[in-house]
Amino acid sequence: MSRTLLIGLDGATFTVLDRLLAQGVMPNLRAIVARGVRASLRSIMPPLTPPGWTSMITGKRPGRHGVFDFFQKESPENQYFRLATARDVHSETVWSLASRQDRRVVVLNYPVTFPAPAVNGCIVPGGWMPWRQLRLGCYPSGLFDRLKSLPSFNPREMALDMELEEKAVEGCAAEEYAHWVELHIRRERRWLDIARYLVTEEDPDFLAIVFDGVDKIQHLCWRFLDPACWSDPSSEWELDMRRLCEGYFRELDIIIGELAAMAGPDGSVVLASDHGFGPASEVFYLNTWLERQGYLTWLPSAPVDAGDEARVGFSRIAHHLLELDWDKTVAYAATPSGQGIHLVTHDPNGRRILSTGEYERLREEIAGQLTTVRHPVTGERVVAEVWTSDRAFPGPYQALGPDISIIPTGGAGVSILRGDAIVKARLVTGGSHRWEGMFVAAGPGIRQGSELDELSIVDVAPTLLYLLDVPVPDDLDGRLPTEALDPRHLERQPLSLAAAGSVVEDVDAADGDLGLDPESEDLIVDRLRALGYVE
Repeated sequence: MSRTLLIGLDGATFTVLDRLLAQGVMPNLRAIVARGVRASLRSIMPPLTPPGWTSMITGKRPGRHGVFDFFQKESPENQYFRLATARDVHSETVWSLASRQDRRVVVLNYPVTFPAPAVNGCIVPGGWMPWRQLRLGCYPSGLFDRLKSLPSFNPREMALDMELEEKAVEGCAAEEYAHWVELHIRRERRWLDIARYLVTEEDPDFLAIVFDGVDKIQHLCWRFLDPACWSDPSSEWELDMRRLCEGYFRELDIIIGELAAMAGPDGSVVLASDHGFGPASEVFYLNTWLERQGYLTWLPSAPVDAGDEARVGFSRIAHHLLELDWDKTVAYAATPSGQGIHLVTHDPNGRRILSTGEYERLREEIAGQLTTVRHPVTGERVVAEVWTSDRAFPGPYQALGPDISIIPTGGAGVSILRGDAIVKARLVTGGSHRWEGMFVAAGPGIRQGSELDELSIVDVAPTLLYLLDVPVPDDLDGRLPTEALDPRHLERQPLSLAAAGSVVEDVDAADGDLGLDPESEDLIVDRLRALGYVE
């Protein structure tokens, strides 16, 4: 059987890539596009890493697979949030379905894959695991020790550090920018080395690998990638950073070329992103707006985010919930990444305090008021789109997601902090998520040189399953985009549908639990607590 590759580029957008393709910075990607198809890829609500990648690999939207954010509610009845894990993925994935059909799989750096499910192959998880615990995340047992033989194997740089994640969103000192880009060049090379080793050792039918440096660099360094943000004249430092960011994409292209070669002449290559990117010059203080509308009350001790620097409050995701007066708060934003508002429907004892009618009235009231928020300077709408949960997250897990979700105008960031203004300008333009990601596919069954109309992120899973010749469950939200396929190939290999199984209530970990002994679990909790994510 031919090999199928999924190369995930976190946050990749043709807005950036097209200029680099035209300038010859990424010849390997340009060659793949020329011999295949490309399309804009519409993300889900919210256009965010954990729900985006999970929707891509399940073919279902968050209300049907259960992942909404990096941190999400333990249950609809309480206000406790915890780190999302693979146990929150209540759906089959491409690799679980492929494994059932005796396809060999290798999954690398994919978000929300810890604890690693048992598959017919190997998983090295992505996500917020302390590097010391990476051994516990690898499947099967003993894989970590095999990888240690690689000269480039460095768990400290492979695992995603939450302090680094905060820098991507909140910014860092100018002297750190170059080190940031160089770090991600090294990280991508390390993941390539693992892929090269496991393709040789395991001979997988399906290889899925995610490179998240694209997202991190665009967050922090957007102004060096977007000509509209370039100053005239540019300083030497700015010119150096532009060259270095371009250098990252040159290196990424070399990696893409080597991975594409691993597919072989009869293999298929799919490149996709979980969301797109664009400039962000402002921050909308959502909890401050809720406070001024009378829906949220801070404790007197809660600090005010004053001054010129606009911040989203990434490092205070857990701590800020302790600064709310829960006797007087009826609505709040829990995380900046989720771009959503949760209503307080139950008291601390789990007793419902809002009837269904009261809940719906309050939800519609707040959603309506959000559409009227005006920018204090321009007078334009601050919130471009407002979605209630029944529109954003239909499905059995709807109640775990935000009750109201927003898309700020102009890609503005969302802050959860107590601010001294509703809208504040960033000191420098950063990058923020957009709906439009990217999709490229090439291989013997794919049309050549075609640009397709926009696809949905949930269309990727049925596409991968088709390329693997695995029956596609008939309950997916996505579809097989037949317009991407060579009609002659589709005639030889018609789409095979399979009756969907029951909803997966618990994704089995390799050893039946989280794979953590008490000491290791305490280390993870201590790490999260030190960074302010748990109390």
